[in-house]
Amino acid sequence: MLYRGDSVVRRVARVRSKLRSRAGGRPRLSVFRSERHVYAQVIDDAVGKTLASASSAEKSLKSSGLSGDFAVEKMVGKLIAERAAAQSVSEVVFDRGRFAFHGRVKAVAESAREGGLVF
Repeated sequence: MLYRGDSVVRRVARVRSKLRSRAGGRPRLSVFRSERHVYAQVIDDAVGKTLASASSAEKSLKSSGLSGDFAVEKMVGKLIAERAAAQSVSEVVFDRGRFAFHGRVKAVAESAREGGLVF
């Protein structure tokens, strides 16, 4: 898998390997951001199943008319925390993927923590 060069692939592999060593059987909260949207998933790697997901592309968030400093990303973080709690998941490991823990990715993480997820 090559995407935007080898450095991105190496960064993703490095982040993921650190997560596996620290996971301790906990599901993984994976965050992906594109230019327009942000996506979050709680994934159980033991069985390879997505337990909960939320994104800014959902109709409920698109029609809410949110704007401003990371308002949509904060709502995605709260939504993923609520949906994970509905699946009885309270502890996760945070997978930032190839993105720096800054800006929109950080906003999702902080609001998921506020919503009750522990990582």
